Amino acid sequence: MIIKNILITGASSGIGEALALYYSKQPETENIYICGRNEQRLNIVKKACQENGKAKIHAQIINITNKEEVENWINTAEKLTPLNLVFANAGVATLEETPENIYNTFNTNVMGVINTITPTIENYKKRTDKDKIIAITASIAGYHGLPACPSYSATKACVKTYGEALRLNLLSHNIQVNTICPGFVRSRITDKNTCPMPFFMEADQAAEIIAKRIQKNVGLIAFPWPMRLAVWLGSILPNSISDFIYKRLPYKV
Repeated sequence: MIIKNILITGASSGIGEALALYYSKQPETENIYICGRNEQRLNIVKKACQENGKAKIHAQIINITNKEEVENWINTAEKLTPLNLVFANAGVATLEETPENIYNTFNTNVMGVINTITPTIENYKKRTDKDKIIAITASIAGYHGLPACPSYSATKACVKTYGEALRLNLLSHNIQVNTICPGFVRSRITDKNTCPMPFFMEADQAAEIIAKRIQKNVGLIAFPWPMRLAVWLGSILPNSISDFIYKRLPYKV
């Protein structure tokens, strides 16, 4: 799999930033398209990527919930340099479960992913090459509804399931789909957490794991493994048992 041209949403911090920095160091990378909502942070990431290697970095301020804006950006990138890897990565934490925050969480974490991958799929279907990858950032939180963050865990469960289904659905079009379910990784989201964060990981370490497993075409990239095992077991337990466990987990404050 040759990955020359990459597009990453939510690249101004966290995993998105770390992925941009990782790929900017790879000698085969030619173009990286990054977007975010904060111009200052995005420009810092752009500059850091430019200092890493020879890849051309294209930065764009975009609200991922704006369907037309995202579609135009992706189509423009595709026309300039046919994309090999598109990360639907942008996401937000809900924090307090207010109506406004709930709608924002679903609009960003679900519709933002759909706004990213739908035009990408249509572009990929027109091509006959095999160097076409879609990577969707879900979360370990998507394995089971979490009472501490119901909206966030629900949105991540949605995109996890969608990515897993698309993987086989798009196989006949030679489109590779990888779904990413990280645990606690340093980001602006985890910076706001006050609850315990077991197996906490730095973003650059997570980015390297993700990139290497995409290269190996691992369908579900879930890590670290102890957390994946724990949440998987929690997801298959009877409700009477899982309720007993989950209602005793610490809440964010």
